[in-house]
Amino acid sequence: MQNSQKINDISPQTTSKLQCDTPLSQNSKVFNVYLTEQSIAEKALPLLCANNVVQRQFGDVKVIIGRNDFDTFRFVNHGVPELTLVKSNVVDAFGADRIYHYDSIAAHPDYSAYFIALREKPVLTKEYLLGKRIGILDYPSSRSGHIVPKTVLQRLGLNDSNIKLYYYNSHQELRRALMAGEVDIISSYWGKADEQTLSRNYITSLENSVPGMRWYLKMQDNNTDLRCAIQQVITEISNNHPRKYYRDVVLINECNSNENL
Repeated sequence: MQNSQKINDISPQTTSKLQCDTPLSQNSKVFNVYLTEQSIAEKALPLLCANNVVQRQFGDVKVIIGRNDFDTFRFVNHGVPELTLVKSNVVDAFGADRIYHYDSIAAHPDYSAYFIALREKPVLTKEYLLGKRIGILDYPSSRSGHIVPKTVLQRLGLNDSNIKLYYYNSHQELRRALMAGEVDIISSYWGKADEQTLSRNYITSLENSVPGMRWYLKMQDNNTDLRCAIQQVITEISNNHPRKYYRDVVLINECNSNENL
């Protein structure tokens, strides 16, 4: 059976969907996956479609790619996906771990949040930041791009009335805006690739330990075969991902057996 990637027509909603080329079996149960990163989705789909355990237990795989907090809310808060990669604060806020038995099975590392500028090191004072154009994410659950900078600004007595906040859809868009001179400062993480275009001398730490992305699997049953199979898929995704952040993953309660499930 061939199980390669098929991209469905994008619906009028903000999400897009991927699914296996052909059904895995006559089983009506679908293995739904919710992700927010296109590159992860494209790697996950063929691995899940070809996985022996997934083929035994499900009739199809559908990967939903969300674009904003509303997407995350309507899928995770309602327990739609069997598997999801989101921030732990999202699952905690919705109580999804208790209601839908989402179990954390793998974690990417925590990271730091920074103010990043192009020509000077940002200073965390009200006097310095007054009048500055600051780029943040239009994604309220993002800690480094939204929650942390807004918290810091509020602590300094700054808000929309005395500073200029510009909202962008991704960390990549923030960097583009900074390089283009649309904003003076952005709030984001610092990645290895940033060393090629930006200066580490012009970053200021806002928070040192921002919770990283976590993989959650719905474990309403003690389905250890599925847990082990999905951990194998996550490992393969991480091993072959171009971004260092996603290559760094820790399996939680890792399966002891290396058998081919």
